[in-house]
Amino acid sequence: MNVDMAAPGVGGRLDKLRELIDKNLIWGLIITCPENRRYYSGFTATDPMLAESSGALLIVPKKAYLLTDGRYLEVAGQEAPDFEVVDTGPGGLGRTVANLIKRSHTLAFEPKYFTFSQFWHCRSDGGLNLVPCPFDPSDLRAAKSPDELNNIEKALEITEKALGWLFERLEPGWTEGEAAWFLDSTFRELGAQGPSFDTIVASGPRASLPHAEPGEKKIQEGELVVIDCGARYRGYAADITRTYIKGQPQKWQADIYRTVREAQLKAIEVMGPGVPCRMVDKVARDHIAEAGHSEHFGHSLGHGVGLAIHESPSLNPRSVRRLEPGAVVTVEPGIYLPGQGGVRLEQLVLITEDGAKVLNRDRHFYDF
Repeated sequence: MNVDMAAPGVGGRLDKLRELIDKNLIWGLIITCPENRRYYSGFTATDPMLAESSGALLIVPKKAYLLTDGRYLEVAGQEAPDFEVVDTGPGGLGRTVANLIKRSHTLAFEPKYFTFSQFWHCRSDGGLNLVPCPFDPSDLRAAKSPDELNNIEKALEITEKALGWLFERLEPGWTEGEAAWFLDSTFRELGAQGPSFDTIVASGPRASLPHAEPGEKKIQEGELVVIDCGARYRGYAADITRTYIKGQPQKWQADIYRTVREAQLKAIEVMGPGVPCRMVDKVARDHIAEAGHSEHFGHSLGHGVGLAIHESPSLNPRSVRRLEPGAVVTVEPGIYLPGQGGVRLEQLVLITEDGAKVLNRDRHFYDF
């Protein structure tokens, strides 16, 4: 097994998943989410595109199969020794599964990650009985093991170092694309696999676009520049947002920057095990609303980070979850003024047994 890349502690994870399967009276489960596939088996292949899968897990009583094709058979055997590797071959997923089980059995699938095409082929080619899984297997990924936490912290260390180098060099005249490329290439130079998501650099009026794509716009002195980035290390992601400005800020810029930073600190202060996720979101959202910007903060306060850049738990007004020890979550309030600019600040926070710990070391905050 590739010990540098495989998810650690796979055996125990599969046992916990089986407990949930039994508790929910499910006979068998098909796993197609790439991150869940890796988490429970150790198989590190990624899916090249939405319509092309690198494989699936089939978990039934007393047996666990990793279903893949000829491109991955060798590496699957090395990385997933607890699973029987089966070649899907020309028959595809539906017929392969049907050949492994009795068709009278009912299998659960992950509704968020099982495509209609996969559903159709399993029903038409394999004659399988399929039902949506009543729980989300991704939820077990929320509490991180020590090895997972080490990988996240290493990804964060690389991200902060690269971001620090950018802040030292960034000058008016750089394009957003040049700044993004500097970060992405520096991540790799520092030992990361690459960025954990598409790097965001948005300057001036474009900083009001939370997910703007970096382009050829040149960064100007006195503009707010939102930089959202993260490195990926051994499969695990980091996620940081900072807002940069060259020169003295205008009053409106300093005002929204302070408001966002205060909202972030207030939210982090109330975080801890057992705290409702939506309450953390409310603390930050209320502070921004009191400053007159309720309509200018339109996204969730934060999300879990791990094998996926967005995973459980989510800090949003609709969440019914509570924070649990071992979870690593972002806290990223923002204010976005259309046509003017915006500010977003993001920290990574570990929920501990008795509170919360900010994992960031290099803060890059302004004291306006």
